[in-house]
Amino acid sequence: MTSDEQIYLIREWGRAKGIIGPKGSGTERTQLYKLMEEIGELQHAIRDNIEHEKIDAIGDCGVVLILLADIIGIPFEDCLEAAYQVISKRTGKMVNGTFVKDD
Repeated sequence: MTSDEQIYLIREWGRAKGIIGPKGSGTERTQLYKLMEEIGELQHAIRDNIEHEKIDAIGDCGVVLILLADIIGIPFEDCLEAAYQVISKRTGKMVNGTFVKDD
């Protein structure tokens, strides 16, 4: 399955669950809180080094971000493109396992 197909199915799921769409009741704030919850799960999975929980938590974060972008009215794909346009020109170096961008 392509990433476009996966994003389409996630949006369809979000509509069916009443998160997004004309009858959706999800808000920027509720999705932000959900994202924070999922990041907490990712933190625990990384801390405890549980591979399948890392995969699940990263995927869940992606789902929340796709739905949040829809609620805001900006396609997730556009958000990725905008981010790539910035990072593709960024310079910097790795410091202790973290990329530190140049000023």
